[in-house]
Amino acid sequence: MSGPDLMAGGSAPDGDPGRRHRHSIWYRVLAGVSALMIAMLVGVTCYDVIGRYVFNHPFGGAYELTQMLLAALVFVALPLTSADGAHVEVDLALHLFPRRVQRLLGRLAGFASAVVLFYFSYRLVLIGLDQWHDGTRSASLALPMAPLAFLAAASCVLSAVAMILRREAA
Repeated sequence: MSGPDLMAGGSAPDGDPGRRHRHSIWYRVLAGVSALMIAMLVGVTCYDVIGRYVFNHPFGGAYELTQMLLAALVFVALPLTSADGAHVEVDLALHLFPRRVQRLLGRLAGFASAVVLFYFSYRLVLIGLDQWHDGTRSASLALPMAPLAFLAAASCVLSAVAMILRREAA
C-alpha cells in the first residue's frame, strides 16, 4: 500500500519520509525541533558521562532531563509520523479487498485514530491544568511538568488533524 499524503500531491518512496511535506513550514519547524532535541539528548548524556568518569562529578539531573526530553521528542515527532503515514500498520488481509474497499478502510482507520488522538489531547489538557494549578514539578531539577502535558496535547491535535487530512497516493 502506498504512503498517505497530507495537503500535497504526489507520493514519497518508503525510504524518503517527509518528501511531500519538506517545504511545509510546520513540517520543517517540527523536524528542526526534533533534531534539536536529539542533539540535546546526546549533549546531556555526553556531559553526564564525561562528568562522571573524567571529573568524578556527574550531572545530577541527567536521568530526569533525559526522560523529559525523550517524552517531548516523541510528542514533537508524532505529527511528522502521522503526516508521513509512517505508523506501524498490520494489514494481513487488506490486499484481499478491492482497492476501493482498501481506501475506505484506510479512511475509517484514520478517522478512528483521529478520534483517539483528540481524546488523548483532551485528557492531556486536563492533566496539564491540574499540574499547572498544583504547581507540579520534577523531582530533582524542579522543572514544571504542565508544559510537557500541554506540548503532548498540542501534538495529539496536530496528529489527529494529519490523520483526518491525509490522502492515500494513487
